[in-house]
Amino acid sequence: MATMKQVAERAGVSISTVSHVINNTRVVSDDVRQRVQGVIDEMRYIPSAVARSLKNDKTNTIGVLVPNSSNPYFAELIRWLEDAAFQRGYNIILCNAHGGGKKQTAYLRLLMEKRIDGLVLVASGADDEQGLMPGRDAVPIVQLERALPGLDADVILAGQEEGARDATRHLIALGHRVIACVSGPEDLPRSRERVGGFLRAMEEAGLDVAPGDIVHEEFTSAGGHAAFSRLLARDRRPSAVFVASDLMALGGLCAAGRAGVRIPDQISVVGYDDIGASCYTSPPLTTIAPPKYDMARLAIEQLIERIKGTQAPLRNTALAGHLVLRASTAPPA
Repeated sequence: MATMKQVAERAGVSISTVSHVINNTRVVSDDVRQRVQGVIDEMRYIPSAVARSLKNDKTNTIGVLVPNSSNPYFAELIRWLEDAAFQRGYNIILCNAHGGGKKQTAYLRLLMEKRIDGLVLVASGADDEQGLMPGRDAVPIVQLERALPGLDADVILAGQEEGARDATRHLIALGHRVIACVSGPEDLPRSRERVGGFLRAMEEAGLDVAPGDIVHEEFTSAGGHAAFSRLLARDRRPSAVFVASDLMALGGLCAAGRAGVRIPDQISVVGYDDIGASCYTSPPLTTIAPPKYDMARLAIEQLIERIKGTQAPLRNTALAGHLVLRASTAPPA
């Protein structure tokens, strides 16, 4: 790999002149700039971002930490974050914190060593995660979907409880009265909020939630399959199910098909997340679409403002999702 010294020797200039050309830190004549840039292109010299950051105090790099990048919802959110950052001249370093606090701490240390300019944090684990966060003066942070207690940062929320409430109210409006809820582990805030929206809608409608009507499994298709298998084996089978994750709903639709249960003729199903695959299920899945694009765009905008030194008060922004009607819901038979 070529070095700055080799570029300077080939171009017949000093190392400091090459540095000024790369960093635009001093006026350099056009002919010298073109000669140096030509050698850089010829030798395929790649400046060290870390070395440049020592001089400029910026790397134009944003860290993104998500709970599970294999989940289609987070994969789609990452895509919009990357697009928004790239359009503004920033690159991202992605870290997947799936596996708990120890892994998250290691990745946070790695991101700090890479001298990121700011961090987009999508937290989903226990409330004591804030003890693993970098100090408040380390880098600017924007939190997505959830605010960790004690962490001073801008927050962008997606109205998860309201989305779950809207999904359940849709089933109630269709005439369903025995409605179950399938959600992720009870200790995850994302799961608690979505179950909370389901319970709120049921209470507002004066409908009972019997023991066993709420089933907790992993936020995976396998978890959804297991949850539906339990619901379908009951004597008091629900006529509709709110599923707190499209990924779980995919497994649920598979379990229903294997059991010979027709969707939506015998059971209506509403998911949450509006992942790309949800419109290609059989039948296509009615779901709640979080504002992924708007969340990502706003997160990058606010983070770059902080990186550039904005001293405005911390912001807490709530964005609303919406119900996407497809073919997996219908009035009860």
